[in-house]
Amino acid sequence: MGLMNGMNRRELLLYLGATAIVRGAERSWTLKQIRVRDPFILTDPGSKTYYLYAQIGNRSNAEKGRRGVEVYTSRDLQMWSGPSTVFEVPADFWAKEAVWAPEVHRYRGRYYLFVTFTGTKLLGPKPAERPALTQRGTQILAADSPQGPFRPLRNGPHTPEDWMALDGTLWVENNTPWMIFCHEWVQIEDGTMELMKLRPDLSAPADRPSTLFRATDAAWVQSLKQSQGGNHGFVTDGPFLHRTRAGKLLMIWSSFGVNGYAIGIAESRSGSVVGPWRQQTEPLFGANGGHGMIFHTLHGRLKLVFHQPNRSLDERAQLYDIQETASSLRLKAVLGRSL
Repeated sequence: MGLMNGMNRRELLLYLGATAIVRGAERSWTLKQIRVRDPFILTDPGSKTYYLYAQIGNRSNAEKGRRGVEVYTSRDLQMWSGPSTVFEVPADFWAKEAVWAPEVHRYRGRYYLFVTFTGTKLLGPKPAERPALTQRGTQILAADSPQGPFRPLRNGPHTPEDWMALDGTLWVENNTPWMIFCHEWVQIEDGTMELMKLRPDLSAPADRPSTLFRATDAAWVQSLKQSQGGNHGFVTDGPFLHRTRAGKLLMIWSSFGVNGYAIGIAESRSGSVVGPWRQQTEPLFGANGGHGMIFHTLHGRLKLVFHQPNRSLDERAQLYDIQETASSLRLKAVLGRSL
């Protein structure tokens, strides 16, 4: 107030106007201006709004030490407002080291945040040519609004506490909720895709996980050492399920191929989430981008969003139109982009 008390009316109006312009510029973004790994977009037809979820640490100017999830909003997928915080890791939380891959699903009238947390607890000795075995798992939180605040449904991960698990996503089939998630290569070398039945209210697992497939089941997958020259292991990341209009059940998921990070496709031969799952021979996208998800726009168009490049600090959300074919999915060519 001291600064304003020293201004005349004209100076005050100029100051307030300039402040509004600056604040407006700070809170309006294109996707090229938002660093985000593992992007997830929720379409809300009721409010005609798109919600883009990201971990707070994506922003280089985020407050030091804060951990949690935030959301950007848009009416047209072009300009985004925000971010606003939907969950912040409390001081007594079980895992405070990292927050990864937030995604939000509407289920039975509420909104559920699936997010991967990493703690400090060691699960065993460090394997040769792999990182340390640190507790990591996907937890589910709930809210009455896509803008939160989200609150944990339990005090710990939904995935097994002695597993390094990540990237849980929701699939509901015949009114039964399932979590599909990854058992991480860091712990088992050949990463797997796992299926776990949840209680109807998503509060806890209803059964132990079962393995759907391994990373090496896909012919296009290379080890990290082959692809990146680093640690030895075969990655499974970022599952997302999609039912086509023809009734096929497809899963997009990510690993590393000849050109780096990539998105592959698996098809359930039974049409059910329980599989068995057959890997398609070529990636949907293979140019150093991945961890994708599929959504419908407010106008009914099918879109794929993923991050590219897979390089720290440079990641941006990439949006592509996507088409269903008789047996798979394909990206539509976009002017100025190389597929």
